[in-house]
Amino acid sequence: MDSKPQFDNLTINPQTQAWHQRIHGEDKHRRHDHRTPFQRDRARILHSAAFRRLQAKTQVLGIGMNDFYRTRLTHSLEVSQIGTGITAQLKRKYPQLKPVLDSNSLIESLCLAHDIGHPPFGHGGEVALNYMMRSHGGFEGNGQTFRILTKLEPYTPNWGMNLTRRTLLGILKYPAHYSALVVPQRHPEVSNFRQLKPANWLSVKGVFDDDKASLDWVLANLTDKDRQAFISSAQEGTNPNYPHLKPLHKSLDCSIMELADDIAYAVHDLEDAIVMGIVNQNQWQHSVVEKLQQINEPWLKQEIATIGIKLFSNEHHLRKDAIGTLVNGFVTAIEIIEKSEFEDILLKYNAKLDSDFAKALDVLKAFVYRFVIRKPEIQMLEFKGQQIVMELFEAFACDPERLLPENTRCRWQQANANNDNAMRVIADYISGMTDEFASKLHQQLFGTKNMGLIDISQER
Repeated sequence: MDSKPQFDNLTINPQTQAWHQRIHGEDKHRRHDHRTPFQRDRARILHSAAFRRLQAKTQVLGIGMNDFYRTRLTHSLEVSQIGTGITAQLKRKYPQLKPVLDSNSLIESLCLAHDIGHPPFGHGGEVALNYMMRSHGGFEGNGQTFRILTKLEPYTPNWGMNLTRRTLLGILKYPAHYSALVVPQRHPEVSNFRQLKPANWLSVKGVFDDDKASLDWVLANLTDKDRQAFISSAQEGTNPNYPHLKPLHKSLDCSIMELADDIAYAVHDLEDAIVMGIVNQNQWQHSVVEKLQQINEPWLKQEIATIGIKLFSNEHHLRKDAIGTLVNGFVTAIEIIEKSEFEDILLKYNAKLDSDFAKALDVLKAFVYRFVIRKPEIQMLEFKGQQIVMELFEAFACDPERLLPENTRCRWQQANANNDNAMRVIADYISGMTDEFASKLHQQLFGTKNMGLIDISQER
C-alpha cells in the first residue's frame, strides 16, 4: 500500500557490500583507479557496442527521415540528464534519502542502458520477434536489455557487463520471469507475415525464462518476504486490452529511471514532431490545452498557453525555452511515496509524479501517440520493419548453420547441443542489429538489385 513517507525506520543500508557485488567476482587492481562500483558500471555501459548501436535504431521517427530527430541514443542521453535532475530534486526535498541517492553514476547507468535491448524498427521489430519466438519464450525489449547486461555483451566471457547487483535491480522494470506472467491466448491464424496484427501479439513484459538464474541472483539479497512481494503480478487495470499479467512493483532507482523515460518521451518526441511539421497548433490546442485547462494545478493553467505559443514559434530559442519549462515542471513535481509492504529501503520507497502532473504527462503522451506514432506514414515504416525482421528470422531459423555468422553459429550450435533454447540465439542476433544493417541484410538475402556482400560478422 502506498503512502506519504515517514522515514521512521531507515536502518537498512543500501550501500552494503551485497548491493555492490557482481555475479562474477572481479579482482582488478588497476593503477590509481579510485572509481566507485557505479562509476565502473556507467563506463561499461557507455563504451559497449550495444549502447553505440542505439545511434542507428529508431526512437519514434524512422532512421533517415531527417537529421534532426532523436534516435534511441540521443533519447537515452536525454533520459540520463533528466534522471540526474530528478535525483537532485529528490535529495533536496527528502534529505533523509541522500545516503540512498548519493550516486549520479547509478542513475545515469540505468538511464543510458534502459533501451539497449530494443530491436531494430522500434515496436514493429519487437512485435515481429515476439511472434517468431511465440513458441520459444517470447521477446520483449526490456527483457532483452537485462539479457544483454547479464549475458550477451562481451565484456566478460559469460556474464555480460558483469554489473553490480543494485544496477541490475534498477534496470528491472518488470522483475518477474515470462512463465509467471504469460496468459495463453487463442490467436487468429496467420498464414502470411503481412497478415500479422501487432495488437494480437503483445509481448509479455518480464525477464525471459532463459535468464531466470540471473534474475534469481539479483534478488538473492532480499528477504523472502520482500522477494515474494516484489515479483508479484496482476492484470493491468489501466489497459484492459493487455492480456498478460504485469509485475506490480519496481525499485526506487527504477522508478526514477522510468519517470525520466516517460518525461523524455512525452516532451522531447513532441519537439521532434513540431519541428518536422507532423503536428500543428490547432491539434495542440484541441488535444492538449483544452484538457490541461481542466486540471486543477495552478502552474499548468498559468503556463500552458505561453508554452504552446513558444512551442510553435519559428524562433528556435523560444521553442527550446518551452521544452525546458515543460521538463522542469514535471521534474519538480516528483515526490517520494512509501510502500509499507517492503522492508528493504530500495523497495520501500518509490518516486512518483504528483497526480495533477501525472494527468498532464498522460495527456502529452496520448498526444504524441495519436498524432505521431499512429500517423499512417510512421506506421508504414513500422510495418515494413516488422516484415524485414520476420523474414530474417525465418531465413536464419530454417538453416542456421548455413546462414548465421560464425560467432552466432557457434552459440547456436552450443545451445542446440545442450538442449538450450537455440532460437533465443537467433533472436539475440537480430535484435542487436541496427535498422540499416537489418535492411541491407534483408536486401542481400531476398533482393535482386544488389548482389554485393556485406560483413555480417560485425553484428553480434
